Amino acid sequence: MISALFISIWSGICGIDDMSTQMIRRPLLIAPLVGLILGDLQSGLLIGATLEVMWMGIGNVGAYSAPDIISGTAIGTALGIMSGGGVATAVALAVPTSLLAQQLLILYRSSIVMLNPIVKRWAKTGDFSKTFKINFIPMIFVFLIRALPTFLAVYFGADAIEKVVAALPEGIMNGLSVAGKIIPAVGIALLMQMMLKKGEMWVFLLIGFTLTVYLDLSVLPITLIALPFALIYDLAASNKVGMAQTTTIKEDEEGGYDL
Repeated sequence: MISALFISIWSGICGIDDMSTQMIRRPLLIAPLVGLILGDLQSGLLIGATLEVMWMGIGNVGAYSAPDIISGTAIGTALGIMSGGGVATAVALAVPTSLLAQQLLILYRSSIVMLNPIVKRWAKTGDFSKTFKINFIPMIFVFLIRALPTFLAVYFGADAIEKVVAALPEGIMNGLSVAGKIIPAVGIALLMQMMLKKGEMWVFLLIGFTLTVYLDLSVLPITLIALPFALIYDLAASNKVGMAQTTTIKEDEEGGYDL
């Protein structure tokens, strides 16, 4: 009961963060705290890392509402740890849970627009204190949308999940384990598809491939080697933009004296 309550509160807080700073809403941060609440930090870290890679390329684009990775991570991690199924069970539960929670978010986002005419009316009167306070209404809703389903799933679903997992054939569990390894690759592929649109990014991919395959380096040393390259690239790109803006300003100033 207490663990389910704490996990649901944490899920609700992450839901509020999703509509504000967006600093703690990722599986890499959600799952470890869920594991810590349940007394299994190691499993929380493993599940969080797996779900983070799996959902790394997911985001809201335009009117598209992505699967709710907050509810999926919280519920999947909690039930994966409580059932003893680990990463395989967590992934198997996180995906359908995130899709179900996605429908709640779509319903919420479709209905919350009713507040817009009220805010516009207050803004016209210059009463901006009311427009600020009205933000608490969507905050309460996004908290409850994540907290309530998480509490119900964790509190009532643990025993049921244990029985289901125990009844599953070994072949299905092996299949879930394989899926847990394949799906992260899909997440990485989605991320690479966005990042490699620029031609120069292929150079960094080749460098990383060389360091991994031919020098047999692990992730940490490759990351440390990549940091200076990323810094140099960022500085070069910033200078290029600054020079282009300076050139444009000079051309405008010179053009102003033409008769």
